[in-house]
Amino acid sequence: MKKLIIALAFIASTVVAMAQDGTVNFNNRVIGDATATPPIPDIISPIFNVDGSTPLSGSGFLAQLTFRPAGSSGAFVAAGDALIFRTGTRAGFVDTAAGSDRTLTGIAAGANVDIQILAWDASKGATYAAAKAAFGNIGESPILSNLKTGGAGSPPGLSANLIGLQSFSLHPSVPEPTTIALGLLGAGALFLRRRK
Repeated sequence: MKKLIIALAFIASTVVAMAQDGTVNFNNRVIGDATATPPIPDIISPIFNVDGSTPLSGSGFLAQLTFRPAGSSGAFVAAGDALIFRTGTRAGFVDTAAGSDRTLTGIAAGANVDIQILAWDASKGATYAAAKAAFGNIGESPILSNLKTGGAGSPPGLSANLIGLQSFSLHPSVPEPTTIALGLLGAGALFLRRRK
């Protein structure tokens, strides 16, 4: 009996050790394959500047893939490094020359996740949060819900494409209403103090 318990414990620990994190292809331009089984649809979802028509281009802008477990109300977590944008006729699409596969740490291969892409003006900060705090131009894709991650199997399967991803535009970051209210309250207090 002891040998059986030890053997089962060994097998269970091996299975846990071999568990794989899910993967996603961080690419907002993928030409699909209609002849594949099942068919792979095209993903052509450029990201635009604040005017809604000029595609983001070059290292002046950054994009970050973020994720959370499907259906969760928790915060999104960054997956890998932010990417710059392509230029010329491919402007609006992230530059995946350094690789597009992103491992979603803590999310099992084949599990469902919610995905959101963040983009921002890199001159205002190296991160989305920094650009937002500096009142730079920022943008967020609509949440892509219940995407099934790739990377399952042995050898691991292909990373999941962002099927259903929609284009979006940057917008100016504005202070929260409470920040504005506190600023106005402080300005009013200074004005009253000066009058005395």
